[in-house]
Amino acid sequence: MIKKVDHIGIAVKSLDGALPFYTEVLQLPLIGIEEVESQKVKVAFIKAGETKLELLEPTSADSPIAKFIEKRGEGIHHLALGVESIEERIREMSEKGIRMIDEHPRPGAGGAEIAFMHPKAASGVLVELCEKKVKKG
Repeated sequence: MIKKVDHIGIAVKSLDGALPFYTEVLQLPLIGIEEVESQKVKVAFIKAGETKLELLEPTSADSPIAKFIEKRGEGIHHLALGVESIEERIREMSEKGIRMIDEHPRPGAGGAEIAFMHPKAASGVLVELCEKKVKKG
């Protein structure tokens, strides 16, 4: 069911302020930066071995990341698990009594389809299911 830990999402106030720690101090390669307008977030992807770090900067005061930082401060926001057949995984979780924030996949960064479980299902950890679609052609 779970293929791997796809990425760890880290909420930051500013990509410009946070990136030097990861790219210069830790010397991890920056894969790219993109904006996900539907989530009101700017995302920087950093390669850390087989897993990626996903730095999340809010682009609006009413974004979920801005609200998270206001309430809890900067830090780990979520753990993303790579899956296949995300719709089936969502259905399985619901059948097992797991409360889902997303009952249907939605677009995420990097062309992925994502769905979040409610943190109460995982001892306070926000867990994301993440399916990367293979590009054909």
